[in-house]
Amino acid sequence: MERSQSRPTRRTTTSSSRTSSTNRTGNYKKRSSSPASGGESTSKTGSYTKRPFSTSSSRYANSNSKGKRKFSSQGNFSRDGQSSGFRTRGASRNGRGGGGGRKQPSFDPSMFINKNPSEGVVDVYNAKHTFKDFKFDPILTGTLDGMGIETPSPIQDMVIPEIMKGNDVIGIAETGTGKTAAFLLPIIEKTLKEYSRQTLILTPTRELAIQIEQELWKLVKGHQIFSVTVVGGVPKRPQIMKLKKKNHFIIGTPGRILDLINTGDIKTEKVTTVVLDEADRMLDMGFISDMRAILKNTPKDRETLFFSATMDARTKGLVNEFMNDPVTVSVRKTDASGSIKQDVAYYNHSNKYGTLLNLLNDDDCTRAIVFGAMKHSVGNLARDLCKNGIKAESIHGNKTHPQRQRALKAFKSGQVKVLVATDVAARGIHVDDVSHVINYDLPQTQDDYIHRIGRTGRGAKRGEAVTLVQER
Repeated sequence: MERSQSRPTRRTTTSSSRTSSTNRTGNYKKRSSSPASGGESTSKTGSYTKRPFSTSSSRYANSNSKGKRKFSSQGNFSRDGQSSGFRTRGASRNGRGGGGGRKQPSFDPSMFINKNPSEGVVDVYNAKHTFKDFKFDPILTGTLDGMGIETPSPIQDMVIPEIMKGNDVIGIAETGTGKTAAFLLPIIEKTLKEYSRQTLILTPTRELAIQIEQELWKLVKGHQIFSVTVVGGVPKRPQIMKLKKKNHFIIGTPGRILDLINTGDIKTEKVTTVVLDEADRMLDMGFISDMRAILKNTPKDRETLFFSATMDARTKGLVNEFMNDPVTVSVRKTDASGSIKQDVAYYNHSNKYGTLLNLLNDDDCTRAIVFGAMKHSVGNLARDLCKNGIKAESIHGNKTHPQRQRALKAFKSGQVKVLVATDVAARGIHVDDVSHVINYDLPQTQDDYIHRIGRTGRGAKRGEAVTLVQER
């Protein structure tokens, strides 16, 4: 497709829119958000003490603490009179002090507490369009109607018209905002009108690539639209055989896609659109060289769609190098975790696992993701939970692709209650009705924390996040 030589000027649209312990049933302490809520409570396998916690106008800040880190109202870290960001201190894997093992972040626990998220200011977005306004193919519109989808989300409302115009687009949006459909729907519509189009979608993880293809399949029912997923961790040969057939969508991870470009199995001269989904995560994972090589191999007159939760110097550099006068659409929640109740659970050095059991055995905890830091400890933790009568699976980098898919499928289908994961599951993986996210091991950065807890409280639903903190 020929692209117009006259491109609109850049403009921005914004909307506010290990298991090392042998003590299995120890006590744990939990902070309360107001002095009035102090007192003693009992749990199924132990007891915990609620401690008073005073709040200021910044809901995450302790007004009695000086020079401690806190969230600003935009969800960013700040420090009174000091530089912001995480620092690390030596800690062993079981949380005891010491110089060996994985270094744990140092933080003010109040940053993980927000017991009344609904009390925050929530901006209601009034969509300018319905999906019928976009005049999609009748079968595609009927598919959306059958799914009960009538009104686009903020990112969909603002991005779809720009993609339909042929503009390069930068979409700044967090997980759970509907951005996958925001780029799939207009590309599907364009493909139906121009059957020779081919779209290349890059994602940071195998799971996200497969999830995007599954959503694509739901949307193209009744149409002859074909796709292939190209990811590492599985044999290349079946993917190469599928690439020999006609594919309107090639979806995959940068490493495997670049390999198949270099062997000539992916013909990049046919690519009309490139989508970089979760671009910041791909950069964090060290894919910058692969991404640059892939983009250099595609036609210069392609359309480029760039979706990211953040925009730092590295992502800006990639944008300036490979995008043509992009339109920027920023859809950030007023509070990045405004639908999620957040709290901390205190433990001592001998009862961390017992604290986790207490949380998972709570009646309100119906489906949980537990985040750990180390691959081997995540697997061990899932096995220990099964021994204690809690059905659990684990997902981490040492598992093969089929193993990871089986674990994810068991969790999504409800066969297991708990998914224990490293941060490989913190981005882009959507599972309905996750009631709790539990940080068994501390996140390393603010972004890691936000993306972890974003697995719950998605869309209009509420969720709860609990971070385990060692008593000092």
